[in-house]
Amino acid sequence: MSDRELTYVEAVREATEQEMERDGSVVVFGLDVDDPKAIQGTTRGLAERYGPERVFGTPLSEDAMTGVAVGMSLAGLRPIHVHIRMDFLLLAMNQLVNIAAKARYMYGGQVRLPMVVRSIIGRSWGQGAQHSQGLHSLFMHTPGLRVVAPADPHDAKGCLAQAIRMDDPVIFVEHRLLYPLRGRVPAQSYVVPAGAGRVRREGRDVTLVGISHMVTECSRAAALLAKGGIEAELIDPVWLAPLDVRLIVESVRRTRRLCVVDTAWLNCGASAEIVARVAEALSDGPPLRFRRLGHAASPCPPAPTLEALYYPDARRIAAVAYELVTGRADWEPGRPADADPEMEGPF
Repeated sequence: MSDRELTYVEAVREATEQEMERDGSVVVFGLDVDDPKAIQGTTRGLAERYGPERVFGTPLSEDAMTGVAVGMSLAGLRPIHVHIRMDFLLLAMNQLVNIAAKARYMYGGQVRLPMVVRSIIGRSWGQGAQHSQGLHSLFMHTPGLRVVAPADPHDAKGCLAQAIRMDDPVIFVEHRLLYPLRGRVPAQSYVVPAGAGRVRREGRDVTLVGISHMVTECSRAAALLAKGGIEAELIDPVWLAPLDVRLIVESVRRTRRLCVVDTAWLNCGASAEIVARVAEALSDGPPLRFRRLGHAASPCPPAPTLEALYYPDARRIAAVAYELVTGRADWEPGRPADADPEMEGPF
């Protein structure tokens, strides 16, 4: 592993630039990709280097522009279509679910559809009900779509490179609170293979599975649990479709306890799918215990006081995991050693 550190933003930008340099068919477009703010810096300098034919802004028309991305893919290009917020992928569901996801199947494998859809999720500065949603489970549900949610700069770079090189459409999920996160990132080009999860921390008492930014919160929770004498194993699925179920199953086979933490609602979500598949795989063994945490069952609130109750955090995760292991609900975890930086708007 390299000792060089980049932020998540820098890792996304570097992967994009390296893939554009490697393959002349890679193009980047979307709302504000050529703006001075450059999607928080993830596309900075690309328009100047590669010109307006390969990097260009678009009208605020998600459905039409996603159709353009589909057409580009069928014509032999490898577009990266940048959506500032995942919420507005709902305006392009016909293009994504009915056309992009099904094209290779419907044409008997005679066409490829290599497109990456970058979409940003998560809270910050009161984004509220229409700008904070994590809708990744909608895309996990659809055969033909790949879904990836890298949780650190190393995987952000490697997953984006892998996504660009794939011949299927990929939904690339970025949580805005991960953008300032720093981590070791090799300078050379590399990929994180589709369907490969990671064990972020080993433990014997309980398995924590965090999705996207919840990997950070679960890591903080694991540190709090260690002070309470609980060894938590932390798994980052990285890819949600295809999902590395085997990695999670093998961990829960040992711990017999599973807590899945998602940055989305629980009903019909990624957490429900993970718990169901683990339960099916281990149904013949000793009893298992499960818990899920995610958004509260209401639209996303804008007020910080409500956000504190609405979103899972390290202390809540630690308390739930402690109860899974000990059966006690009276343990008060301390405060984590670090916290997410405040993000300023408008974004």
